[in-house]
Amino acid sequence: MRKSFVLIIGILCSLNVFSQDSVTNITADTSISPPVVTRPPVTKPRVIRKDSATLVADSIALADSLRKRDSIIILTKITQPGISLFRQQGDTSFLLINPFFRFTDPMRYSITIKKWQGKEAIFYSMVALLIFFALIKNAFSRYMADLFKTYFRTAVNQKQAKEQLLQSPLPSLLLNVFFVLSIGMFLALLLQYFRLGLDFNFWWLFFYCVLGLVAIYIVKFVSLKFFGWIFQVSDSTDAYIFVVFATNKVIGMVLLPFLVLLVFTYGLIYQAAMSLSIMVVCALLVYRFFLSFVSIRGQIHIGFIHFILYLLAFEIIPLLLINKLLFSFLGETS
Repeated sequence: MRKSFVLIIGILCSLNVFSQDSVTNITADTSISPPVVTRPPVTKPRVIRKDSATLVADSIALADSLRKRDSIIILTKITQPGISLFRQQGDTSFLLINPFFRFTDPMRYSITIKKWQGKEAIFYSMVALLIFFALIKNAFSRYMADLFKTYFRTAVNQKQAKEQLLQSPLPSLLLNVFFVLSIGMFLALLLQYFRLGLDFNFWWLFFYCVLGLVAIYIVKFVSLKFFGWIFQVSDSTDAYIFVVFATNKVIGMVLLPFLVLLVFTYGLIYQAAMSLSIMVVCALLVYRFFLSFVSIRGQIHIGFIHFILYLLAFEIIPLLLINKLLFSFLGETS
């Protein structure tokens, strides 16, 4: 029994060894080798080296292309007298260029370029004119009072007041200078009000007006003195000269507040001041003609018709001719 047990164990061990060999052979015979996968060779990126000159040229070319693109997208177009922010209505070609503008009916805005112009020079000139008048009034207050009394016929003794005025040449000269300066500024403002002489500077207009006034009254004074000496009527011509220059002094003083309004105001106040100042000057000139006729009639036997003819020939017609020449010349240059 022990032999049979050993035999059985030996048979079982032999069978186990046989089974392992058979499996091993079958597996070795029936095994399939895996496919070989071929990978493409890895290529390194080609590095192109450029020198500094090439890099600068490339950057310049890129900047030029960007500038050209920006110049195409720009929509502003400078026009006169304003600046148009967009193109004209109906021009939608820029919508295809600039992606930020997608509206189909753009509005057109225009702005006016305004230039600031100060009034410091004319301000200081007006201050100087006011100071000049204040000095004359404070220094010669008696002369100013006699002048208004004589001119408006409020003094009892007209002859005595007139003699006192004639004996004061210095205040008379200063007031004549003040008249030339004030009426010269008024005429310059008047020319600008009627849009004449715009090509000239204001101070050149003022200078030309002052020169014209000085020339006119010097010629008038010399002519009246000459005709008075020729026709032996020196007293009458002297009385007429006194009335003329007294009227000028009063006009210069009356225009001073109007000048302040004309220089520093605008709009309705400016127009009202200009109209009122013209009316005041015309009224004083008419009063001068009346006062001249009253003064001369007591010394010379002259009729009213003859005096009107004198005014037309020596006062109004020359003034109209000068006015026409001045307006035509300044109208061509403006």
